[in-house]
Amino acid sequence: MKPTTLALALIAPLTAWGQQAPTAVQVYGLLDAGVVAEGGCQGACARTRVDGGVASGSRLGVRGREALGGGTAAVYTLEAGVLNDTGASDQNGKLFGRQAYVGLDGPLGAVTLGRQYNLVYETLTDVADPFHGGMAGSAANLVGYTVKRYDNTIKYQSPRSKGGWTGAAIYSFGESPYNSKVNRAYGATIGYAHGAATLRITHQRKDNLLDATGTTPAVDQSARNSLVAANIDFGRFVGYAAYGHSKGDGSSPWDMSNPYGAVAQSTPSNNSRDVLVGVAVPMGATTWLASYIRKDDRSGANRDASQIAVGASYALSRRSDVYASFAKIQNRNGAGYTVGNATSAGHGDRAINIGLRHAF
Repeated sequence: MKPTTLALALIAPLTAWGQQAPTAVQVYGLLDAGVVAEGGCQGACARTRVDGGVASGSRLGVRGREALGGGTAAVYTLEAGVLNDTGASDQNGKLFGRQAYVGLDGPLGAVTLGRQYNLVYETLTDVADPFHGGMAGSAANLVGYTVKRYDNTIKYQSPRSKGGWTGAAIYSFGESPYNSKVNRAYGATIGYAHGAATLRITHQRKDNLLDATGTTPAVDQSARNSLVAANIDFGRFVGYAAYGHSKGDGSSPWDMSNPYGAVAQSTPSNNSRDVLVGVAVPMGATTWLASYIRKDDRSGANRDASQIAVGASYALSRRSDVYASFAKIQNRNGAGYTVGNATSAGHGDRAINIGLRHAF
């Protein structure tokens, strides 16, 4: 089974709503759990544990579509993240922390409002990364994108042209009572998909990641992230490549659950170049995965890092698979990047994952 076929099968419940009756409501979900063994921890850590959402974040959602006439439909999604190793809510306890939006979809494109994915993160996981943002090999361990999702966001997604071109844009309102620019974000994507080739170019900016209080000046954690990503299906394998440029103290990936945000990073880079190459090789029901990422830190500290990762998934059915992966990060000059997965940021510079994933 080709990796693209398996990925489509696993997310089929998430996308099938667009092909259903004029008025349709669908409940869907995905459950993923695995054993994670870490090494090279920077502090105290449980070296072996069970994690929920290793290859893909576990979720339970409802989405719908109502035809309004003239080719236009009202659409909505409410999607809750679940830490199924403990039963707790993911995304820092938000009820619908993965996605929560409503909008209109018509011949000229879709406009949606609410909590939605960051465009750079979408490009990274959908196009650039053979691990699609999950398992130990997740490209999000090193490649800059700030955070996965933005609140208070208006998003436009164009229809696909006959030539295979698409476009998207987002604007996230910061909603600070003291400064309208604080914590706002905006960006755009242009994409091309035709035959075996997919290409996307994305740029985004986020201003002042830390909000001000009424008496304390804002801490400038602004970020600019650009990413060019492509993959080509050669038949016997799929090749992946990406180049990213990130600037600003908040441009590296950081943990939204930490109240100090990007400032709490042990070794933030404010100017880096990221290069990724990867491959997915389908052999029957098994898909072999591998990638290499190089982060070139251009700041004075020169905290470079590189990651090498290998993995495999075995499709038990169209909706279930088992997987295993290993990744190792080499940090230089005091860099502190860690090997995470789809849900956890990780604690060490190497990790092994073995798990099971089922979509419904």
